[in-house]
Amino acid sequence: MIKEEHEVAILGGPQGSGAVMSTVVNMQPETVVPDHIVWSLFNTLFFNFCCLGFVAFAYSIKSRDRKMVSDVVGAQSYASTAKCLNIWALVLGLLGTIGCIVVLVVVVSSFGQAIAQAARGHRGY
Repeated sequence: MIKEEHEVAILGGPQGSGAVMSTVVNMQPETVVPDHIVWSLFNTLFFNFCCLGFVAFAYSIKSRDRKMVSDVVGAQSYASTAKCLNIWALVLGLLGTIGCIVVLVVVVSSFGQAIAQAARGHRGY
């Protein structure tokens, strides 16, 4: 007889007529709250218009902290604010970048025209 069979023989097998006890654990479904930390970091590094990217990054960190202490409502609130700030930082950053490119093209073309006029003016003398 092996050891497990000996223990079963001494203790007795499972009782078929006894009440079976079970434990039910209700687990709350994990609510996914996006904290937008990667987007905030991107905006902080590249589109930090009036420090909106930095502020969005701070709210993303607060959202992650609230998520760690299981405060879903607080995490959602901070995540919503971070998302709004990220949208504004991205839009204003893109508009600023496009504006700078337009101004650069206009300035370079006007300098080119000024140099061309100056060259034509020197040939006449």
